[in-house]
Amino acid sequence: MSDQKVMNRWFVVLGAILIQLCLGAIYAWSVFTPKLKAAGWTAAQTQAVFAAGLAFFAIVMVFAGRMLPKVGPRKLTIAGGVVLGLGYALAGLLGTTSFWAIFLLVGVVGGSGIGLAYVVPIAVGTRWFPDKKGLIMGLAVAGFGFGAMGWVKFAGAWGNLIATYGLSTTFLIYGVAFFVLVCIGGIWMVFPPEGYKPAGWEPAAATAGGAASGSVDYTSKEMLKTKQFYMIFLCFVAGGGAGLMSIGLMKLYPMQALQANGISEAVASGIAGTAMAVFFSLANGLGRIMWGAMSDKLGRKLSITIMLGTQGLAVLAFPYMAGSQWPLWIFATIIGFNFGGNFALFPSITADTFGNKFVGQNYPWIFLAYGVGGILGPIMGGKLGDLGNFPLAFTICGVACLVAAIIAGCTKPPKKELQAAKAAA
Repeated sequence: MSDQKVMNRWFVVLGAILIQLCLGAIYAWSVFTPKLKAAGWTAAQTQAVFAAGLAFFAIVMVFAGRMLPKVGPRKLTIAGGVVLGLGYALAGLLGTTSFWAIFLLVGVVGGSGIGLAYVVPIAVGTRWFPDKKGLIMGLAVAGFGFGAMGWVKFAGAWGNLIATYGLSTTFLIYGVAFFVLVCIGGIWMVFPPEGYKPAGWEPAAATAGGAASGSVDYTSKEMLKTKQFYMIFLCFVAGGGAGLMSIGLMKLYPMQALQANGISEAVASGIAGTAMAVFFSLANGLGRIMWGAMSDKLGRKLSITIMLGTQGLAVLAFPYMAGSQWPLWIFATIIGFNFGGNFALFPSITADTFGNKFVGQNYPWIFLAYGVGGILGPIMGGKLGDLGNFPLAFTICGVACLVAAIIAGCTKPPKKELQAAKAAA
């Protein structure tokens, strides 16, 4: 393989970041919720749209993984851009704040578009970068975290789109932008030639404990027969659910807590908006890169254990910090940083545990945990918020993360299970 070919693989990262910047718009949902509440929506309704987007994101991603080898990564990316863009654009063209219209178009259709495109950079990046899986997974999904900051700011402080043009026109502008940018990023979504290896890199030798990391390829059927799949799945439910619940409430709850401490509504809105749009979002993007890079050194299991443990403590402490400016910003940063780590560490541990070859088909099954967390976390947060008990939602999620950290620490590679699965197949 020529040096030029090795250098070309970095265009995959560029395309992945461009795609993920748009897919991350789902995390900007909180910027729309105050206007929707002013239009008569309940907190639970605002979180229902967010939860629908997350659920369809995860469900459709399973089908996208199965479609990937049939239609190819470039066409699948473009399909995702079309569906995502269409959902937002139609919501804008209808010019309505109807719950069911926005639920279906932004939540169901938009979430489905994200699910179609999301798996592609992960599958393509793993094939091009077997030598740097953690770092590349972090870079490949970093745009998803950073995208939230950009889309929130364009709708608010940077572009004043909502204030100037209203919700409907903002949805329309975003829909067109998502379509164009995802399709451009899709240009570089191609698999390397069969048998490709980076120059100077050789797979790690098998250890005394079993096969080398990522060297044994499990099909999805084989993977689903292992206990490790379910252990990893539960860890992702806890880590993802805690972060998604925090995202959904990062504007509403701190505004309430800040005003309870005597801060005016306008000032509270600015402080809470900065917590989400700047501190959480930046940390979310950085966490994907830094946790991914650290896991290449520390190992995936230890990294996930540390990430979930510190996330549990931070989420438990958040209700005590949300009513003051700097503590709010600091803990929004910690929660965002750890939340971002999920999206670098779980695809990487999927490849390490179940092989590189089928990661495009296997990771969507792991990623269903994100959909489960996306339903349980935000809906619970919204319901408890309507009952006036936001802190209980954070307590439940914090405890879940601590339990998940213990599960992660107890997870061992599935060596004997692979032989048993193949024998039973």
